[in-house]
Amino acid sequence: MKISLPPTGRPNRVYPPGTPSLHGLASVITGVVVVCALYFGRAVLIPITLSVLLSFLLAPLVQTLRRLHMGQLPSIFIAVLFALASLLAVGALIGAQLVQLAGDLPQYQEAIEQKIETVQQKTVGRADSLMSRAAATLQRVAPSKPNPPRPTGRAARNAPAVPQPVEVHEPSPTPMQLAQRALSPAIAPIETTFIVLVVTIFILLQREDLRDRLISLFGSRDLHRTTTAINDAAVRLSRYFVAQLGVNLSAGGVIAIGLAIIGVPGALLFGVIAALLRFVPYIGIWIAAILAFFLAAAIQPQWTMAVYTLILFIVVDVVAGQIAEPLLYGHRSGLSPLAVVVAAIFWSWLWGPIGLVLSTPLTLCVVTLGRYADRLNFLTVLLGDQPALTPAQTFYQRLLADDPHEAIVQAERLLREMSLIDYYDKVALEGLKLARNDAMRGVLMPDQLQRVNEALVDIVENLEIADGLPDRLSRTETADSAAALLASASADLSPRHDNPVSARPQETSELERTSVLCVPGRGAFDEVTTAIVVQLLGRQGFAPMMATHSGYRSARADEPSFKDAPIICIVSLDAPESPPYLRNMLRRTREWRPRATLVVGVGGVAENGVELGATGASHASPTFRAMIEECLAALGTHVRHASQVAGAE
Repeated sequence: MKISLPPTGRPNRVYPPGTPSLHGLASVITGVVVVCALYFGRAVLIPITLSVLLSFLLAPLVQTLRRLHMGQLPSIFIAVLFALASLLAVGALIGAQLVQLAGDLPQYQEAIEQKIETVQQKTVGRADSLMSRAAATLQRVAPSKPNPPRPTGRAARNAPAVPQPVEVHEPSPTPMQLAQRALSPAIAPIETTFIVLVVTIFILLQREDLRDRLISLFGSRDLHRTTTAINDAAVRLSRYFVAQLGVNLSAGGVIAIGLAIIGVPGALLFGVIAALLRFVPYIGIWIAAILAFFLAAAIQPQWTMAVYTLILFIVVDVVAGQIAEPLLYGHRSGLSPLAVVVAAIFWSWLWGPIGLVLSTPLTLCVVTLGRYADRLNFLTVLLGDQPALTPAQTFYQRLLADDPHEAIVQAERLLREMSLIDYYDKVALEGLKLARNDAMRGVLMPDQLQRVNEALVDIVENLEIADGLPDRLSRTETADSAAALLASASADLSPRHDNPVSARPQETSELERTSVLCVPGRGAFDEVTTAIVVQLLGRQGFAPMMATHSGYRSARADEPSFKDAPIICIVSLDAPESPPYLRNMLRRTREWRPRATLVVGVGGVAENGVELGATGASHASPTFRAMIEECLAALGTHVRHASQVAGAE
C-alpha cells in the first residue's frame, strides 16, 4: 500500500483499484433503511409529521398570545382550539358541499347524458360502426353451420337437469350495525386528528426542551452552529408555512367566489380543494382546475361555463404566483421545479394523498437541514433552487463548452445587478484564474486553449458597449481633484489676452486624455486580461495603448509609443507568483522609464501565500478595480506635476 503526503501534511490512504468505498456503501444502506422505515412506519410517522408541521404553523400565534401577557398553557390551548375549529369547519364545509353536489346532480342529468352521448358518438360510436361493419362482412364470408338437433325421447329423459337459481336473503341490519357502518369510515380520521392535536400540544409545551435535546444530540460540540441552524430552520419554515397558508386561503376564497358567480355547483368545495392542493406547487392547483373544468363542461350543453372556469384558475394562479408570493417570501420556496415534481411523486408513493399535500413542506425541511448538516448537503445541492455552480464556474464552463453566447447572456443578466468592473472582478477574473490553473496543469490542449481565448475575445468585444450599474470607485475624489487640476492647468496654459477663441484646446485635450501603456505577460490568458484593462481604462477617460509581450521586450527605450506614456500597466495572471520573466520586465521598465508610474496586476494572492507585492512594484493591484484606482491616483499625480511645471514657466 502506498502513502502519499498532501500539502497539509496528513497522509492520504490510496485504495487498490476495484475496492468499493465503505462510506458510499454505508450511505446507500442508510438511505434504503430510511425509505423502508418511512414506508412501513407511515401509520406512526404521518401523525407525528402533521404535528410538527402544525406546530410550525401555530408557533407565531402562540408567540403573539404570549406577547399579550397570556400564560404559556392558555396560549397553547387557544391556538390548538383555533386549529381544531378550523379543521372542523373545513370538514363540515366539504361534507355539506359534497351532499349538496350529490343532490344537485339529478338536475343536470340531461346535460350530462347529452355530453356523454356526444362524446360516445365522436369516439366509441365510430369504433362500434366499424366493428359492426367488420362483423357483417365476416358473416357473409364465413359458411353457415346448421343448428344441432334437439334430443327427443329417451335421450331427452337422460339429459342433465338445468340448475334452478337460489336466492339468499340476509336479515335487515340492526340500528347498531347501521351506526357502525356509518361511523367506521370516520373513525380513522378522527383518531389521527386526536393524535395530531395531542402531540402538537406537547411539542409546543416542550419546544425549548426539544431544541436543547436536538442540540445535545446533533451538535453539542459546536453550540453556535447548531443553535443558529435550528433557529433559522424554525423561523424560516414557520414564516414560509404561514405565508403559504395565507396565499392558499386567499386563492381558494377567490376561486370559490368566482365559481359561484360563474354558476358552477360546489364552488366552496372546489375553493377548499384548490387551497389544499396548492401546497403542491406547479401542479396542485391544476388538479382542482381539471375537476372543476370537467364538471362545468358536463352540466352545461355549451362550453361557456367551462371556458370561464379555466380562465378563472389561470388568472388566480398567475396573480398568486407572480405578485402575491414574491411580495411575501420572494417567490422562492427554496426548491427547484424538478425537485418539487419528484418530491410529489416520491411522497405520494410513500404516504398516499397526505404525502402529496405534505411533499413540499417535508422536502423544504430536508433542504433546510442540509444547509447546516455536512452529510446532508448533497440534498441541498440536488433539491435546492440555488445555482449548482458559482457565476465564475459557470463562466469558465461556458468557455470550455465553446459557447460564448451563453456566457454573454449570463453577463447581461448579471450586469442588471452589478457594474461592469464588478463583473470583471467577481466573475471574469475568477473564471480566468480557473482557466489558468487548468492550463498550468496541462489539461487544456492547444486547440482548446485557442478556442477559449477566441471565446474570451468575443465576450470582451460584446461587453464594449455594455451598461451595468454605475462604477463606484473608492478613489473618486482623486479623479475629481485631477479634473479640477486639469481645469486650472488649462487656464494657466491659456494666453493672457481678451480673445477667448485663442485658447489652446489641443493641449487641454492632451491633458484630459492621459495615455496608459498596457503590457501583457506571457501567460496563456494575459492578452485577453490586458484587453479587459484597456476597455476599463477607456471607459474612465484614459487613452490606453496595448502592446504585445514580444514587442515590448524587443522595443527600444526611445520608441515614441512607449516613451510618451506616463503610466505603464503590466497585466499578468502570473503576478502573484512573481516569476523571473515578470521581474525582468519590471527591471527593464524602470530602466527605460524611471519617471513613469508602474502598476502591476492582476490575480490576488497566490496559494503559497506570496502576495502581489512580491514583484517589487510600487503599485500592486490584485483586481481590475484596484488597477483603475491606481491609474486614477497616478493621473492626479501627473496633473499636479504638469500644473507645477506650467506655473514655473
